[in-house]
Amino acid sequence: MTIQAINTDTAPEALGPYSQAVRAGDTVYLAGQIPLVPGTMELITSDISAQAKQVFENLTAVSKAAGGSLADAVKVNISLTDLGDFNAVNDVMKQYFNEPYPARACVQVAALPKGVDVEIEVILYLPQ
Repeated sequence: MTIQAINTDTAPEALGPYSQAVRAGDTVYLAGQIPLVPGTMELITSDISAQAKQVFENLTAVSKAAGGSLADAVKVNISLTDLGDFNAVNDVMKQYFNEPYPARACVQVAALPKGVDVEIEVILYLPQ
C-alpha cells in the first residue's frame, strides 16, 4: 500500500512536523484543524460557532485537496475545552454534513494548540 501526504495552501499550514492529511489506500486521515485562517494564519477567537465554522472550512479545503469532500467522511473526532459548547458545535456541524452522518466522538480536553476552544479531525473513505 502506498502512503501519500496531502497538503494544500487553501488550508492553514501545519504547525509542526505533520501533513495536513495522509492517504493510505482508500482511507484519508485529516490532521486536526483549529480555527486558523489560511494564508494569514490569524486565529478566529470569537464565539465557538465562528471557530467551528472556520475549522470545518479548513477541513473542507483539505478534503478537496485529497480528491473528496466532507460527504466522504466516515469518522469525526471533536475536541472541546468546554463540553458546554457541544450543542453549538453540533449546530455548525449540521451545516457541513448530511444524513447518514459519519460516526463521531466528542471529548473535553484540558487545552488545545494556541489556546483555541475546538479542534476537529476527520477520516474520509475515498475508494480509488
